[in-house]
This record gives sequence, C-alpha cells and structure tokens, in this order.
Amino acid sequence: FDAACAAPRGIVDSTALALLLQYITITMTEAQAQAETESSVVVDSERATALKDLGNQELQKGHFVPAIDYYSRGLEHDPDHAVLYSNRALAYLKIENYGLALTDAERALALDPQYAKAFYRRASAHLALNQYKLARKDLRQVCQLQPRDRSARQKLAACEKAMKEDAFAKAIQAEHSVPLSQTYDPRQLVISESYRGPRLEQQQDNDPKDNDDNDEDWEAQLFEPGNLPRSFVLECVDWMRKQEQVHKRHVAFALLSCQRLLQQTPSLMRISLPERAPPHHAHTKNKELNQDDQEYDNNHSHETADRPRLTVCGDTHGQFYDLLHIFESVNGGFPSRDNPYVFNGDFVDRGSFSVEVILTLLLFKLHDPTCLYLTRGNHETKNMNKIYGFEGEVKAKYDDKMFQLFLEVFEWLPLAAVVEDAVFVTHGGLPARNYDPEPPATLEQIANIPRGMEPPESGLMSDLLWSDPQPFPGKSPSKRGVGFSFGPDYTEAFLTANRLQLLVRSHEVKDEGYLVEHGGKTITVFSAPNYCDTMGNKGALLRFYKTSSNGEDDTTTTTKTTTLSLPPEFVQYQAVPHPNVKPMQYAAGMGGLFQ
Repeated sequence: FDAACAAPRGIVDSTALALLLQYITITMTEAQAQAETESSVVVDSERATALKDLGNQELQKGHFVPAIDYYSRGLEHDPDHAVLYSNRALAYLKIENYGLALTDAERALALDPQYAKAFYRRASAHLALNQYKLARKDLRQVCQLQPRDRSARQKLAACEKAMKEDAFAKAIQAEHSVPLSQTYDPRQLVISESYRGPRLEQQQDNDPKDNDDNDEDWEAQLFEPGNLPRSFVLECVDWMRKQEQVHKRHVAFALLSCQRLLQQTPSLMRISLPERAPPHHAHTKNKELNQDDQEYDNNHSHETADRPRLTVCGDTHGQFYDLLHIFESVNGGFPSRDNPYVFNGDFVDRGSFSVEVILTLLLFKLHDPTCLYLTRGNHETKNMNKIYGFEGEVKAKYDDKMFQLFLEVFEWLPLAAVVEDAVFVTHGGLPARNYDPEPPATLEQIANIPRGMEPPESGLMSDLLWSDPQPFPGKSPSKRGVGFSFGPDYTEAFLTANRLQLLVRSHEVKDEGYLVEHGGKTITVFSAPNYCDTMGNKGALLRFYKTSSNGEDDTTTTTKTTTLSLPPEFVQYQAVPHPNVKPMQYAAGMGGLFQ
C-alpha cells in the first residue's frame, strides 16, 4: 500500500498493485469471517447456567480441572456471562494459576463493574503475586459494594496488617542487617521434666577433661551434619506421628545447623548414585503395597532390585502421613546412604502437617547429608507461607522466631540438581531465555545464582521455581503470572547445550502422579496423593538406577564406567488416612481468600 501511494506520477508498479489487491482481499475476507463467527454465536443462557451449576458441583468436590472445563463450555454458550468468568477465576486460584485467574476476574469486571465477587477474585490473585496494594484496592471496593460483609472487612484488615508487617520487616532488615540465625541461642530454651518426647544424651568420652571442655557445646556438636544419631531422628518421627511436637530447643538447633549446611551447599548440586544397592528390606516391602497401590516397571527387569538407585520425589505439601507411607511401604526404607532421596521442593503449605514434613527431612539431612537432597520450591517462600498455612502452623506449634529461622533455611535451599551428569532436577522449569539467537542458560549460570533471599519477581531463580512446560513449541506467558511456559524446543535446546538427557520437575498436580512430556525429555512428578484431601490424584516417585555402559550389572566389577539407566522407574501409590485436621487449617486471615 505504501509502495503504491509513493509511486511517481501516479504510475503504480505492477508488483505493488498486486500486493495491494491481495492485502485488500485478505482484509475483507478476515472481516467477513469475523462477522460471520460473531453472528453465528447463539446465546443459550439456560445451557450456560446448567454448565455453571455442574462446574460449581465439581468445585465444591475439589475437582478444579473438571470445574474449569464446565465453566469454559458454559462461556461458549454465553460469552458475556460474568459469573462464569468469576467462578473460573476461583478454580484457577485453587490450582495456583494466578495469571489466568487475574485475566478472568478482569473479564468479569468488564462485563459487570459492580460485581463484588470478581473484585474478590482479583484481590486474591494480586495477593498471591505479592501485590498487596492492588489487593487492598480491590478489597476496599468489595467493602464498599457490600458494607455488611463481615468476611470482606476481615480480609481487608488482614491484607492491611500484612502490608504493615511487610513494611516493618523491611525497615527492620534495613536497620539491622544481622539475620536472626546469627544471634539466636537455643541454649536459652529449657527442656522441662514434664517433656516426654525425644531427648539427646551427652556422649561421654574417655578423657574426662574433654568432657569438661565440651559441657556447653556437646549439644550443638551433635546437631552438626553427620553427627545426629539416627535413633534420635527416628524417635522424633515417631513422636510427631502421635501429633506431638519435638521440643523447640531441638528444633532451633536443627534449623541453625541446617542453615549453615545449606549456605555451604551450591545452588546447583551434583549428585551421584550410591555405590551399593539399598538393604534388602527396601525391595521386599514394595511387594506389600495395599491393593489400591500400583507399581509400574517401565522396561526395568526385576534385577533392578540389586542395583544402586536414587529416588526422586515431588511436592509433598505438608502430607506427613503420606510421606511416612513413602518411607515405610512404597519405597521400603527411610533415607540412608544406600537408599538416598531427592525431594524436589514444596514440602510445606496446604497440608496441615507441614512442620512435621520439613522437620523430618531436615533431621535426616543432618543425620547424613548424603542420604537426602532438597531443592527449593515456590512454596518455600514467605508470601506463599503467609497465604497457604505454614506461617500460621509454625506460630501455632512454636512461635514467630521459629518461623523466621525456617525462612532462613528456605532462603539457602539449592535451586536445582544434576544427577550423574544426565538428569536436570528443579522444582518448576527451565530459565527463560530467547534461544534464538541467545543461547540457553548454562549450568554454570544456574550454579552462580545468588541465594539467601526471597525470590525476585523475574530472573533465573524465579523461572526455576515457577515455570511450567507447554505441549507446543516456543515460550508463552505463564498461566501463574510468574515465570513462563516453555515448549519441547526449549527443553531440547537446554538439554543439548548442557549435555543432559532429561528434565525432571514437579510443581503441578497430575492425576497419575506423574506425566511424561516433550517426547520423553520432560517428566513431572508429584508426590502428594489426594492433594488437599480433594483432588483424588495418585502420588508418584521416580527411581533412577545405576547400570554399566554395556548393560550388565555394575556390581560384577569395579572397573566399568557406570551410567544412568533411563527412563526411570515410575512408582504410584494412593493416599493413606491421617488425623482429622483439614488442609489449610492454619491459613487464617488472608488464607481464607483461597478457600
């Protein structure tokens, strides 16, 4: 068009004229097609309402994905149905798709600017994305529209309180840069005679002079990595199984020691499989899974039971009794040097036994750092803990200082791991890079990510914690509002550039407990069965076995070059009963926005 208009003396070049005619034709065709599409939409309000009601039923059952499907189908019959958008926003909030929830809430408000529930949904999304001021603005609007709504006023008060606490914490941090872990002394906490839980006993050395010198330090030394007795760890696990709390003095010593240990651990861990196979009971107990549990052996023979292995678990989300089921039945053994585990983030929140889950993992880590590896998830963060219950749980079972120590531990959790130079393990997904022409992120760049902080809103750390795979090529804005979605081409480019074979991530509930994507190059594993007591999903874990380059059992000789046996073995299991404490029991205040 520009070429035709710019032609001298009104003489139009034939090529320019042809392009102009083609442009006019395409434009008119597209406009006509759009008009026909819009005119072909027959609004069926009754059908839309019926689908909304079905979606509401699924939502009440905790079946969020089917609910979303019903709401989406309803919108096909009535694209201007504000309630359908608002209800779908709520379902998206339930599965932490904050970006999509925000979009739907805004669509509902565009259709009905006085719709209080849509403001409520948008406030919830803003809150999850740590946008307190925007959340407060929407909650104030709810209170204006519904001045008698006591719940709305409570949520507004909770939001304003959180803003003040956040501002106060930042002021204190700026004023006093010394973290609590450097000043807190657990020895000030006295264990009373009435406490019946696990206790540590001072080990007596042969030289009484050494005992005198170490009278004040013996307890701290026992909590040093590698020194904590396994018997004490197992006593703590059994004590917590009875819904009893381990004494705060022991918890404080453990958190301080873990913080120092993790601070010395690189952002990217390099993990090798053990030299020996797990003890025999770690295999035989797998035969004892209950009838509902299913074990899937993907082309692995029964001989894998005699090979060294590493177990990778996904989200556990405060489901302590399911964690014990993994150790005692599904995988046949608690963590040990010959039966090591990787837990891939999201140990806390949602489930109301988060303290028990994270303490169990940290105590085993202190007992033997090589028996258990931890990566950080998006729920090992202050804002998520405030919303989804862990903060309230720690303060109910201990106090605010213990919560602050937990946060310091979380800030130093590693962000990823590489297993046997073949498998990249991280909670969310791959870092966002424009692979053409910019090359993929390197393992060296990931290893150099600074920690000791809350995740920034964007960047490598944020992407590793929040991103998700998508089935089509390229990258897209994240449905969560943080991170991004990456396609199979991104996975292939990252793995090829870093000479890796497989990406293992977690972060998303899956009906079968796991999902293989991107042509077998990406595996999602989720280890919290019947998530939040409502989802009905299975839990799963992965087992990676060591094998020799010629395919023979590597126990026959020590001179063979060992490699990782791929694909991993998938093990699925069902949820087990737990005490009658509902999920998010401790998510008071703002947590109610997500219930």
